[in-house]
This record gives sequence, C-alpha cells and structure tokens, in this order.
Amino acid sequence: QVDLAESGGGLVQAGGSLRLSCTASGQPFSKSAGAWFRQAPGQAREFVASIRWRDGTTDYGDAAKGRFRISRDIAQNTVNLQMSSLEPEDTAVYYCAAARPYTHSLWDPSTYDLWGQGTQVTVSV
Repeated sequence: QVDLAESGGGLVQAGGSLRLSCTASGQPFSKSAGAWFRQAPGQAREFVASIRWRDGTTDYGDAAKGRFRISRDIAQNTVNLQMSSLEPEDTAVYYCAAARPYTHSLWDPSTYDLWGQGTQVTVSV
C-alpha cells in the first residue's frame, strides 16, 4: 500500500518559519509530481506549490510566491515545503499529494490521486 505521511506542522509566531516534509512509502511521486495544498476552516482546498519529479520544475500559488519553497529528495522519496515569513492567514491544514501520470494542471486538486492525512500549521499574531 502506498501512503503519504506529512510532518513538521505546529504553532509558530507571525514572521517565523516552518519546514514541512512528506515521505512516501512506494514511489508515487515518480509518476508525475508532488504538491502541497492547504485548507482553512470553511474554505476550499488551496494550491500551495508543486514540483515535477523528473526535472524539479516548480510552481507556486499566489500566497506562496516569494515566501515558500518546495523541494524534493529523490533518494528519500520526500517532498518538502520550507515556509518563511509566515502570516496568520497561512493557518490551515497542509496536505501533501501525489499527481496522476501525464498531468498538466498541477494547481487542480482533482489532478492528484493520493493524499496524506494533513498536518496543522497555526500562525499566531
């Protein structure tokens, strides 16, 4: 069974940093790409960042540009999200996901067929 396990969430003050990690059992990322999404209470799931496994091409949602950085560790089968200059508006459950093969719309949650359980990130004022 292939699973994704997120870690690294927690409570941080505004302006602080956190690093999230997503470790896969199996090799689901190698099909296409890995990504991070987030979901705040009462809101839709929001695209944060994606990374194509083969060449490392990255893409970011508007809220993440300039503050977050997604990376991959091929040997460890891990996708990481380094978050800096965190704001209270970044408070959400962050989910790791692995995309279906031959996909292009990596910002679209329906592109992904494997999701982690999520990790809570809370940013205090």
